[in-house]
Amino acid sequence: MTKATTKKATDTFEGLLVEPARAYGSLTLEYYEKLMAAQLEATRRYADFGLAQARAWIDVRDAEGLKKVMEEQQKVAQDLADHLKADAEKLSGLSQDYVQKSQKLVEESMKSATEAAK
Repeated sequence: MTKATTKKATDTFEGLLVEPARAYGSLTLEYYEKLMAAQLEATRRYADFGLAQARAWIDVRDAEGLKKVMEEQQKVAQDLADHLKADAEKLSGLSQDYVQKSQKLVEESMKSATEAAK
């Protein structure tokens, strides 16, 4: 094989396999980085909720304190539900974005492969 043929084969291989694999790997790494950051943030927030509740219950000294903590439970439950909903929406958005970008990469790879075959 000549140098020109070898170079063309190498360029074709890189264009059809290496570059799309690198792009997909980069996209996947970015997705998992965002996913883990969201999960860590949520875990930290839920731990803070739990610790705040534990502190509130420990501070109960009398009937009035118990009444106050019980009244706070509804607000805390609503806040927690709101955060759970927001976290679910965030994770769903991350997944949808990842799928859309993955599909775009596949389409671009298929287009490149089709053009290379011509």
